[in-house]
Amino acid sequence: MIRVEGLYKSFESKTVLSDINVVFEAGKVNLIIGKSGSGKTVLLKSLIGLHIIERGHIFYGDRDISNMSARHLKAVREEIGVVFQGGALFDSLSVLENVKFPLNLFSSLPEKEKEERARFCLRRVNLLEDADNLYPAEISGGMKKRVAIARAIVLQPKFLFCDEPNSGLDPLTSIIIDKLIEEITHEYNMTTIVNTHDMNSVFEIGEKIVFIHEGRKEWEGSKEEIAHTDNRYLNDFIFSSELYKKIRTKL
Repeated sequence: MIRVEGLYKSFESKTVLSDINVVFEAGKVNLIIGKSGSGKTVLLKSLIGLHIIERGHIFYGDRDISNMSARHLKAVREEIGVVFQGGALFDSLSVLENVKFPLNLFSSLPEKEKEERARFCLRRVNLLEDADNLYPAEISGGMKKRVAIARAIVLQPKFLFCDEPNSGLDPLTSIIIDKLIEEITHEYNMTTIVNTHDMNSVFEIGEKIVFIHEGRKEWEGSKEEIAHTDNRYLNDFIFSSELYKKIRTKL
């Protein structure tokens, strides 16, 4: 579980996040949604510790990382897996070497066990052995996302962060990636937080959804509740297209 209390974040004189209070639950897929510029990416980066917040608290369980020493923060970061928007794979490393990279940084396992762990994670995200020795330039966008997920879970994290995991993917591949994130979240009982624009993800895997509007938490609820909300800002965001307006009438 990650708990946020009274979080404020500014850049120079511009306040980007104001008084954010929310609990991201363990064993669930927690989504952060909102328009571009709403502050959701800043929130995600603040949760990871990439941004220093001005006020408020971020608790990982009972540990407050907002007032934590660098040494203790490093220990918390070893419990975090991150899937970056573009995958952020190393072009000069093979698929297997990319997944092994966190183990080389943080683990003292023998080389054989590192390889076994990396291969296990690649099989878990349904990548065949044929892909292990390929390089990022030789695989598809969907495969890159799977490799990025395998790398994110190789250290068996308690907390998984995904920044726009479906960005640049076709609809079918997006559904596959969504289901994979949902499966591993439940399988490993992780606190998973996904920053997304993808409304299919909202309705497919949104066990808890947090809607950010102009730097404030405007709404939170489940995928079942979101179709029946009377929040004007959320309705304008979710049902802005004619397609989703038609879907809503059938829900």
